[in-house]
Amino acid sequence: MVDEHGFQRQAVKSVLAQAKIKPVIIEKMTRPAEAFPWHRYRNIFLKPKRISQGIAFWLQYAALLKEAEKTYGVPAEIIVAILGVETRFGRIKGGFRLVDSLTTIAVDYPKRRQYFLKELEQAFLLAREENFDLLSLVGSYAGAMGMAQFMPSSYRHYAVDGDNDGVRDLLHNPADAVGSIANYLKLHHWKPGEPIATRATVVGTKYRQFIKKGMKPSVRIHDIGRYQVTAEKNYSKKLKASLIALEQQHGFEYWLGLNNFYSITRYNHSNLYAMAVYQLAEEIRAGYQLVRKI
Repeated sequence: MVDEHGFQRQAVKSVLAQAKIKPVIIEKMTRPAEAFPWHRYRNIFLKPKRISQGIAFWLQYAALLKEAEKTYGVPAEIIVAILGVETRFGRIKGGFRLVDSLTTIAVDYPKRRQYFLKELEQAFLLAREENFDLLSLVGSYAGAMGMAQFMPSSYRHYAVDGDNDGVRDLLHNPADAVGSIANYLKLHHWKPGEPIATRATVVGTKYRQFIKKGMKPSVRIHDIGRYQVTAEKNYSKKLKASLIALEQQHGFEYWLGLNNFYSITRYNHSNLYAMAVYQLAEEIRAGYQLVRKI
């Protein structure tokens, strides 16, 4: 920090001396919601209240969302759904001090130590660049901040000034949060107009080989039959897909995730997360369109 980035040694020591180790943070790290089966995970986010709040957010910020979609090519419903999953549209942004979260995990969670040491460094840089008081910043137990829940490195690299007021404020400003989510997805290879996902049916056992290929789309729609998989919707045979198994109370349901689904997983590296965003987006869009017709 001192040699590489020019910080004053005593200033860094002063901040770190005030960081507090919070055992509850490690408890939360060991039992994330993404460890739930899909039928439990889905029920956290696909609730009528969250859908109605999403519709209300879209109605309130329609102009911002329209501009973000025009600029970045990301549909409004996807932006709104991410805000819904992350913070209930800005209502719940976390109550842990950033320095406590990052320091606790860096010290007491060895398998993620290097990542969180890097994020702690990024937090110092972010505070200096944006003129934040680092000790006053709060967020999730994992160190994600603001309406869009950006980690410090993501804040530095992907946040935008959505309303051109000269400040990139993801902590309080919906315009900046909306624009930053859209920018993040665009820079993670969102392709405007392309589909996101479709249900699939499987037979036999070859489909398991498809699942093992991982999250990144790697099999062309033209070739999924080789794995005894059939898509519910007809998409271009040239598009690539991954196969996702979602655990229900009895058995599994299967989906093909396409490039834009994979882009959502770059926001949070979880198929469950991306599917919750996608399905919440579909519900919010349907509700928004219905309200607009009334």
